[in-house]
Amino acid sequence: MHTPTDEQAHAVDAFRAGHHLVLQAGAGTGKTSTLGLLAASTRRHGRYLAFNKDIAQDAAARFPSTVLCKTAHATAYAALGHRYTSRLNSPRQPAWKTGQALGITRPVCIGDHKISPRALSHAVLRTITRYCYSADRALARHHVPRMRGLDTPCGHAQLAHEVLPFAVKAWADLQNPETGVVRFEHDHYLKMWALTEPTIEADFLFLDEAQDTNPVLEKVFAAQRDHTQLVMVGDSAQAIYGWRGARDVMTGFDATPLTLTRSFRFGPLIAEEANRWLTLADAPIRLTGSETIPTEVGSLKRPDAVLCRTNIGAMAEVMRLLAAGHRVALTRGGQQLAALALAARDLKDGRRTSHPELVLFAAWGELQDYAAHDPAGRDLQPFVDLVDTHGPEAILAAVDQLTDEQHADVTVSTAHTAKGREWPTVQIGNDFPPPKDTDQHDSQGRPVPEPVNDTDARLAYVAVTRARHHLDLGGLSWINTYPTAPSSPLPPGHA
Repeated sequence: MHTPTDEQAHAVDAFRAGHHLVLQAGAGTGKTSTLGLLAASTRRHGRYLAFNKDIAQDAAARFPSTVLCKTAHATAYAALGHRYTSRLNSPRQPAWKTGQALGITRPVCIGDHKISPRALSHAVLRTITRYCYSADRALARHHVPRMRGLDTPCGHAQLAHEVLPFAVKAWADLQNPETGVVRFEHDHYLKMWALTEPTIEADFLFLDEAQDTNPVLEKVFAAQRDHTQLVMVGDSAQAIYGWRGARDVMTGFDATPLTLTRSFRFGPLIAEEANRWLTLADAPIRLTGSETIPTEVGSLKRPDAVLCRTNIGAMAEVMRLLAAGHRVALTRGGQQLAALALAARDLKDGRRTSHPELVLFAAWGELQDYAAHDPAGRDLQPFVDLVDTHGPEAILAAVDQLTDEQHADVTVSTAHTAKGREWPTVQIGNDFPPPKDTDQHDSQGRPVPEPVNDTDARLAYVAVTRARHHLDLGGLSWINTYPTAPSSPLPPGHA
C-alpha cells in the first residue's frame, strides 16, 4: 500500500467524522484500497456490497475482519433466497416452453405484425427481468421491453396489453418455493427481498460500483440512511449500463461529495486522453496520471486487447484477426456472437428467429431492407454486411476457433465487458463512429459535427482507460480533429 494521497486522507477524515459520503473515483484511482483505509480507521462493524462475486472476494482479502464483504445477491440469498434453492437448481429450458406452460399457445397480431408464441414468451420473461431491476412494487406497462417495429406509443401499448397478463402469471408462479414452470433466477429472490423493505444491520455500509446500481438495490441502500452511515463509491463517468436498467445514483445522492483523481494505472498521456472524454461527458472529475508509469499514445501492431463498441464490431474484429493467423480470445466467450449467427441462418433459410433483436423479421431480405432504409435500423447494418460477406457458417466456425485468454495472442472485448479490466497495451476497435455533420459550417467552411453523445463519451472513457502502458486510439482517432475537443498533448520530443 502506497502512502495515502491527500484525497484519500481527506476521505478517511470525513468517514471518521460520521458523514454519509459519495466518493467519485476515477479509473485506476484505488477505490478499493481507499475503502480499505476507511474500514481500517474504525473498530465499528460494516458491510460491503459488491457488484460481483470476484470483487467481493478480493475486498474480503483486503478489508479488516470487521467488514462483511458480499454481493447484494448473496445478502438477499442469506435473508430470503435460500428458500428457493431447489428451484434455482432446475434445468434450463427454452423460453417458448415456459410460455407454453403459462398458456401462450397462439400468435398475436398487432397491426401488420404477427408475433409468434415464441417471441411473446421471450417478451414475458424479459418483462419479469426488467421489473426485477426496477424499484417498482408492481408490474407495469413500462416494464414490457420495446420491440423493433412496435416502437410507437400505440404499438407498445398493444404489446403490453398482450404481455402483462402473462407476466403477472409468471411472477405469481415464482412465489412458490418448491415447484413452478418459470425457471427461477437470482434476480428473482433479490427483488423479493427488496420488496420486504429489509434492514441491513451494520454501523456503516459501503456500496461499490454505485454508478451501475439498479434502482431495486438503490432503494434498499438509501433506506438504511437513518441507522447506518452510507458510503457510495464509483465513477459517474463509467455509468454505461443504462440500457440494462441501471442508473447513475451518485450525482443526486444526499451526502458529502469527495473525489479520487490520481490514477495509479497509467501515466499522464493516457490521463490526458481520458480527460478529453470526461470533458465531453461533462463528468465531475478530471484525472491525473502517475509520472512514474511510462505510457505512450500511438499506433500498435500487436496490442494485448482490442476493445469494440458492439458485439457485432467484436465479431468483425475476431474474424479479421483469425484470418491474419492470430490466436484470439473473446471475453465472455462467443455465445452472443453464435446466437446472432444462428439467428441470421434462420432468417436466410426463411424461418423466423426468437433472437430478441430480430424477432419481427420474417426473412433475411426484410432485415436487409430495414437496415439499409429505416433510420432505426442503422445499427444493424454492420451485422448485415458481416453476414452477407462471410455467411453465418463462417461466423460460427470463427467462434469455434476462439481460444482462452491465457493462450491467446490478443483478446477482443466490447468496452462494456472490459469494464473493471486492464491490459498493458490496448487498441480501440474501428466501430466507434464520429458524430454526424450538421448543416452548419465553421469560419473555414467545414461542416460542424453534432455534439458527442454523453453515452458515447462515457463508453469511450471506459475504453481508453483500460490501457496501462500504450494506447492506440484506433476507431476513436476522430477525436483529434473534433472541433470542440481539447487538443491532445504531444509526447516529449514530438513538439
